[in-house]
Amino acid sequence: MALIFSRLAHNFVKNGYYPTDEVTMGRLLQAIDAPADRLAILDPCCGEGAALADFKAHLVQLGCDPVAYGVEYDAERATNARQWLDVVAHADIADMAIQVRQFGALFLNPPYGDMVADTAQLDAAASARLRLEKHFFRKAHPWLAYNGLLVLIVPHYVFDSELAHLVAKSYKDVRVFMAPEQRFKQCVLFGIKRRYDRLDTELAAQLEAMGTGTLPPELPEHWSFDRYQLPVCPPEAIHFIASRINADGLEHELAKIARGTLWPQFEQHFGGRVQAHRRPLRPLRDWHLALALAAGQVSGVVKSVDGRTLLVKGDTHKDRSLKISFEEVGKKGEMREVRTFTDKFVPVIRAIEFTPGPMLGNLVTIR
Repeated sequence: MALIFSRLAHNFVKNGYYPTDEVTMGRLLQAIDAPADRLAILDPCCGEGAALADFKAHLVQLGCDPVAYGVEYDAERATNARQWLDVVAHADIADMAIQVRQFGALFLNPPYGDMVADTAQLDAAASARLRLEKHFFRKAHPWLAYNGLLVLIVPHYVFDSELAHLVAKSYKDVRVFMAPEQRFKQCVLFGIKRRYDRLDTELAAQLEAMGTGTLPPELPEHWSFDRYQLPVCPPEAIHFIASRINADGLEHELAKIARGTLWPQFEQHFGGRVQAHRRPLRPLRDWHLALALAAGQVSGVVKSVDGRTLLVKGDTHKDRSLKISFEEVGKKGEMREVRTFTDKFVPVIRAIEFTPGPMLGNLVTIR
């Protein structure tokens, strides 16, 4: 099921887009360090791409060679994001086919708000409060590599028992701060992904308390803690595919691989002019004729010197010739029959008589 139904999409375009402000980005980037190596980073709701572009620029300053991937539902914002990011998919996050544990950093500032409720109550678990923030986290969390960095920006009140336990079970070295800009009551969470081991009950209680009003300190202007080190995640083998693509997205992808397609070479392959056939220097033998027939060179309208007109089509078929011989074997002069089969190609030319007269329209076989 797609994440956003068509009747709600317009409302989310207007009201569900909460871009990360420059002050928050400037402060949180101070907490991030990276190796001087290739690295893949992901923003699964990248908007116009400004936040992840700043993230990438920061890594470049550190000597890293990052490749930035983004997913955006809105067509206009996805088009703008392609100017700043390396790979952008205009798609719903639910339509993305991405292999798990591919990215060294996951920057996640998802849409805020409630999802469509299960009013029919077909699913008891789904009848509870459904939030977009938790849905995006559940979808994107598997794409982050072990020891990769999660930067999660969501309203602090989203941290209920469910989300708190999800984070506390899968992340270590977690630090949470309130964003400097408090228009949307956002908090900024840093965490390093670890393998499932045990639940950090103290961290879960801290996050759950934050959801009920116990707020953490503001994201510091100058970072004084140990910086988060990103792992090496080479982007060469990234599996990043949208199961649905629109015309603009297809045009963008084809532009990147245009040199490897047929169209730049179209004239080279199909633009040749038909030249008049020259007579051979010597009469053709049977195998010459067979090759010409097999290649489709003997076809079309043929006119003889006496005015006869035929529409001919050449073909070949495989046949066998049998040769029987006898040879003497053994000391007593026994005779043995030897049968030798030889493959040969038999040329056949069939034609339709186009010469006016009593034979017009008759089928003719030329051997």
